[in-house]
Amino acid sequence: MNESNAIVLSVNISDGGIPKLPIEVGEVTPNGLVGDAHDHEKHSTPNQAICIIDQEDLDDLASEGYDLSPGATGENLTVQGLNADELNIGDRLRFSGGLELEITKMRKPCFVLDAIDPKLKQTIKGRCGCYGKVIAPAQIRAGETIDILQSTIAND
Repeated sequence: MNESNAIVLSVNISDGGIPKLPIEVGEVTPNGLVGDAHDHEKHSTPNQAICIIDQEDLDDLASEGYDLSPGATGENLTVQGLNADELNIGDRLRFSGGLELEITKMRKPCFVLDAIDPKLKQTIKGRCGCYGKVIAPAQIRAGETIDILQSTIAND
C-alpha cells in the first residue's frame, strides 16, 4: 500500500450532463453513485462507475481562463493530492470510509465539455482524471483520505 496525502474534496452528482453538483454524502454501489445520471449510454457501465479528477488540474485550468469548480467537468469525486492522471490501470484506491475502487480507464475529454468552452477539450487532455469500478461499495463524503494500492499489472 502506498500512503498518500490524498483527500476527497467534493462528491458530485447530476441528473445527467454537467455540471455535477456537490452532495454531503454519497452512496456508492457497483453501478456508481446513487442519484447520479448520465446523458450518454457510453458512461453507464460498471467499469466507469466513478470518475475522479484532481483539484490541482481544475486550479491549473482555471488559471488558464476556464471557469471550473468541483463537478464542473462531470467528475464524481474531486480530490486533492492524488495525481489521478498518473495512476495505472489496475491500481486500487481505498478510501477511509470503506469505499474501494479499481482504476479501469483514463478519462478522455468529449464534446460535453464544449458547454464550458469549445477549447477545453483540447486544453484538458492528459489532465482530466480517470474512471474506476467499485470493488467495495460504501458511503463517501468530503474529507475522506485515500490510500493507493498499486497494481502489479504492467501497463503498456
